[in-house]
Amino acid sequence: MRAQKSTIRSGNSAFSWNELACVALCFFAFSAAGCGHRLAGRWAATGRTLDNGEQEKTILELKQSGNQLSGTIKSLSFSIDVKGTARGNHFELYGPRNPTRPFITGELINGELHGTFGPRQWVAKRATSADDLPTVPYIQPPALHHVSYNGLAKTPPMGWNSWNLFAGRVDDRTVRSIADAMVSSGMRDAGYVYVNIDDTWEGVRDAQGNIQTNPKFPDMKALADYVHSKGLKLGIYSGPGPRTCAGYPASYGHEGQDAKTFAAWGIDYLKYDWCSARTIYKDDQLQAVYQKMGDALQTTGRPIVYSLCEYGLGDVQKWGAEVGGNLWRTTDDIRDQWSSMIGNIEEQVPTAPYAGPGHWNDPDMLEIGNGHMTDDEYRTHMSLWALTAAPLLAGNDVRNMSEATKSILLNKEVIAVDQDPLGKQASPLKNGDLETWIKPLDGGSVAVGVVNLGSAPAQATVNAKALNLKRSVGRARDLWAHKDVRFANGSYSAMVPSHGVLLLKVSSS
Repeated sequence: MRAQKSTIRSGNSAFSWNELACVALCFFAFSAAGCGHRLAGRWAATGRTLDNGEQEKTILELKQSGNQLSGTIKSLSFSIDVKGTARGNHFELYGPRNPTRPFITGELINGELHGTFGPRQWVAKRATSADDLPTVPYIQPPALHHVSYNGLAKTPPMGWNSWNLFAGRVDDRTVRSIADAMVSSGMRDAGYVYVNIDDTWEGVRDAQGNIQTNPKFPDMKALADYVHSKGLKLGIYSGPGPRTCAGYPASYGHEGQDAKTFAAWGIDYLKYDWCSARTIYKDDQLQAVYQKMGDALQTTGRPIVYSLCEYGLGDVQKWGAEVGGNLWRTTDDIRDQWSSMIGNIEEQVPTAPYAGPGHWNDPDMLEIGNGHMTDDEYRTHMSLWALTAAPLLAGNDVRNMSEATKSILLNKEVIAVDQDPLGKQASPLKNGDLETWIKPLDGGSVAVGVVNLGSAPAQATVNAKALNLKRSVGRARDLWAHKDVRFANGSYSAMVPSHGVLLLKVSSS
């Protein structure tokens, strides 16, 4: 799912924001308190019932020294180190994401931990051997070899993903309605063709080990047929560990089987999320582990875009294409906030040499239209993703878009910058609060974006000499104003609002 490099490290592990959110889902309200050593030991809590009928289980192992707590929260999906404090019968636990704000608080009441995470409640009891999590056998990753290019994603993939808006609430009906809206809104015709189902579609495995869907998705093949009938493609989600981020069965030990199932359903895109794989493998095994599914997808004979979601771990940009990947996450999960969006795009800078047709650096999905940034900030979001040749996967409700959101997502001139066949990724030059990104385009033109990172409007100036054009400027076009502009004396200047952008396409004479 979703990963300032905000990959968070605990010991030898790293966690995305999304995984910590899933700790919340899986351990919503786990907390406790006490004095002396009453909190030390193993505690077990059963969580919600998943959509596939399985029961979540979480184990908290705590050590206590005076009022200081330390330990680990474990499930089949994650293992995270925690620290905290105990005051009387109250205690607070802090995870690696934010050491100053507790994500679990609670009380020790009659020998039980009664805790809260946000609005959610949880009760944990002393764990017994019956509460032990199942042991997952270790499977040795394969020897490294080159997985041949599948011929897909010659320009950055465009489409929609369910997680940012719907998370675990996605279902068959929602996906069908999104597919309808992708057509009626003009999204499909603008190039957004992938409709991607993220986590929580999974059922359980049958007696032969074949993955099934849960009741939210009664017939995945029929859903794929419906999406295809709209001139769109269907994407799905899994991971190389035993469980997904949300705690559902993933593809560990069933890679070939799942790839065949996905192909039989008519799946066109696979997002493959590291998540619980880190409880089994180390970061230096990423390449071999992702190669295993790359091989499996190739074996099916079906063209399936392969999206690696590993939050930029292990310098993925250097080997993602070697394992059959068409795109790979270079960042932690995006949030609908200016700081998160800018933080993710800054992580793209060292990856620029590795972008190109068929293999793209992915700073995560678009938040445009989800309501927590201004329209100026969303235009900057769209511009920076286009300048960095990033995949354009919308994450908003395309069934109900404002005119401003439509004008941003459907700006064909900006989309053309992202989809430029040369496939070059821009890099920035910073001058105070202004940051300039220059992207070479096919045919010798360039796209140039000047972002105002400051809190007040600022004048941006683009100098023709900095654009490395072969000849003098022949034509310059403002891609958000949709009008030609004129360079005078070798430069063009314009006022840019706070957190806004000036985006030009400049051609030689």
